[in-house]
Amino acid sequence: MAKREIKFSLVYRDMWQSSGKYVPRVDQLKQIAPVIIDMGCFDRVETNGGAFEQVNLLYGENPNKSVREWTQPFNDVGIKTHMLERALNGIRMFPVPKDVRQLMYKVKKAQGTDISRSFCGLNDHRNLELSIKYAKEAGMISQACLCITYSKIHTVEYYLQLAEHLVNYGAQEICLKDMAGIGRPDTLGKIVKGIKDKWPHIIVQYHGHSGPGFSVASMLEVAKAGADYVDAAMEPLSWGMVHPDIITVQSMLKDAGFLVKDINMKAYMEARALTQSFIDDFLGYFINPKNRFLSSLMVESGLPGGMMGSLMADLKGVHDGINFSLKAVGKDEISEDELLVKLFDEVAYVWPKLGYPPLVTPFSQYVKNVALLNIVQMSKGEERYSMMDDNTWNMILGKAGNLPGPLASEIVDLADNKGLEFYKGIPQDAYPDELDKYRKEMEELGWDTGEDDEELFEFAMHETQYRDYKSGLAKQRFEEDLETIRAQESTATTNKTTTAVKEKQAPNRNNYSKDTVEYPIAMAGYLLYTLNAELESKEPYLIPEHNIWKAIGYWRNLMSVKINYDEKEFDVDINKGKDDEYQFVIDGEEISLSLLYVGKGEVDFKMGDSSYFATISAAEEGSKVSINDADFMMERHDLLSGEHEAGENDEIMASEETHVMAPLPGRIFKINVQEGDEVKKGDVVVVIEAMKMENNIAVKKDGVIKSILVNMDAMVEAGMPLLEFET
Repeated sequence: MAKREIKFSLVYRDMWQSSGKYVPRVDQLKQIAPVIIDMGCFDRVETNGGAFEQVNLLYGENPNKSVREWTQPFNDVGIKTHMLERALNGIRMFPVPKDVRQLMYKVKKAQGTDISRSFCGLNDHRNLELSIKYAKEAGMISQACLCITYSKIHTVEYYLQLAEHLVNYGAQEICLKDMAGIGRPDTLGKIVKGIKDKWPHIIVQYHGHSGPGFSVASMLEVAKAGADYVDAAMEPLSWGMVHPDIITVQSMLKDAGFLVKDINMKAYMEARALTQSFIDDFLGYFINPKNRFLSSLMVESGLPGGMMGSLMADLKGVHDGINFSLKAVGKDEISEDELLVKLFDEVAYVWPKLGYPPLVTPFSQYVKNVALLNIVQMSKGEERYSMMDDNTWNMILGKAGNLPGPLASEIVDLADNKGLEFYKGIPQDAYPDELDKYRKEMEELGWDTGEDDEELFEFAMHETQYRDYKSGLAKQRFEEDLETIRAQESTATTNKTTTAVKEKQAPNRNNYSKDTVEYPIAMAGYLLYTLNAELESKEPYLIPEHNIWKAIGYWRNLMSVKINYDEKEFDVDINKGKDDEYQFVIDGEEISLSLLYVGKGEVDFKMGDSSYFATISAAEEGSKVSINDADFMMERHDLLSGEHEAGENDEIMASEETHVMAPLPGRIFKINVQEGDEVKKGDVVVVIEAMKMENNIAVKKDGVIKSILVNMDAMVEAGMPLLEFET
């Protein structure tokens, strides 16, 4: 019996989407393309789609130029290129009008894309019917996806019924899109066998991320069951939250008796080195190192590898805000790793209640955002589901398609209480055509609609990002972002401070001393804070550079300051040692200590074998120093008049009683009010673009807008005041 051939597809585009915020520039893609061809083992390359065009716009590159020049070398040698598209959502995060969807396939075919890999994140076959039709009309091969996940309702029979709809619509290929890599190998093999038994002419391709570790076993099972293609990656971005490396996959299948192409290892090593050079150039600054590792934690949460880059960025953004809220209500702070586990647990909790949507873009983001915002809100003492964006509600209400499972009664009740109606029609019918509107505006602005109307398509598909690209704002933002990150990296590599200080990340305080402290320890912590903190002005939106050593005009290794405590004046000698080590002489006693972390209104330090955490807040005279439930009122005489010392003073002034605060970091997308406007509880006053969503920020009580503290397009951090209002 002749050996059966298994062919390979390289998911080079997906490698970057899974690992970081950006993709290589077009000049870099043109370098790597001929080397990939020289490897000789790939019959297909996933070149574009997904967020590829969107992230090109985000750093000021023209995505149409990028796609044309990236696909051309593969077209020239007969390697098929394929794109990824999200059916009703096209290549963005929310629904796309029918005429824009239809134009997409014409544009992508003209740009050199051969295969349209189409998926509906809800596995609603109705959303895929037009994808299959429009792809074939444009001359593309239609590959329709089964979005693989694992639950009591996602059975072999469930997926075979979906496949039957797709084949009946005219799909020429079926892809098992195991985007989180949580498909169980045996089940995947049964799905492939079921497809091949009933439709032997249908090409089957397997796409599975490495995340929880099943994917190599899954590849062997689907190959034995009759799959034709498997997706693979290559170092230095293989494994982790991406795909298994081609060397491992090829060796495994060859040993199992399949006919597979050889790998030109010289070209592989060259491609490996080029990819690393792109990382070293700028892409590596946006790649979280944790995305390089497999994690069994992913088995339970089911989150896809493709969103782990943005997920880790989201976690980092809200971490400080969550800890601030926990501290405010007297709870222990949590580390980033603890927050990650909390998020996975919350995803596992809310996913069934939201109807088991397959965890793939954009619905994985919706579920993850619900879970993350639940954690944020609950840390502030508020209820679950008290903050959900409009796109998530559209999913719940059926405007994006039918959910695979039933909604929990608490979600239905929440919708009813908000007066929201459930949608029963065909999802596409809810989104009228819009191309004429965009074409007219481009004419008025003097913008060229582009070859094959590709610029018109891009404007209609990614309106906000396209405007920023055309204005130059996107390029400016990217360059500023990159410059900031490079500066931080440079500081981190030259500064010998402790990890917590270097990374600006609060340490885990669970093992700190809980013993009652006396005033010398509190005074030592107070001094460390005032010597090292970059103190803030009373206006929460103005953060001047400020340091006591700069304020007094000089630095001395040995000096003395006067501190008032308990109506007594203390002369304290300060000797700054190397790195973050200090010696203070307080009341005749020499105290040696080291700085662990300094943040806004807080300081961590170590004395001997004990570590302490102190908060510093503004008092009527001087500052209140709080350690282990004890408060000490202190004042330094040498601080300049009018300067406040306490980082928490801003939190006191900018409390949620009188301010609308940012619950998460992001960009100000809309400001819906003006100063003097009356607002009612629940009114949306600001929209923050974050976590790939437009997040509505509402007021919690009736009032009048007193002042607006942010501007359009400004980047804000979690906990930052946005508006001030009067009740």
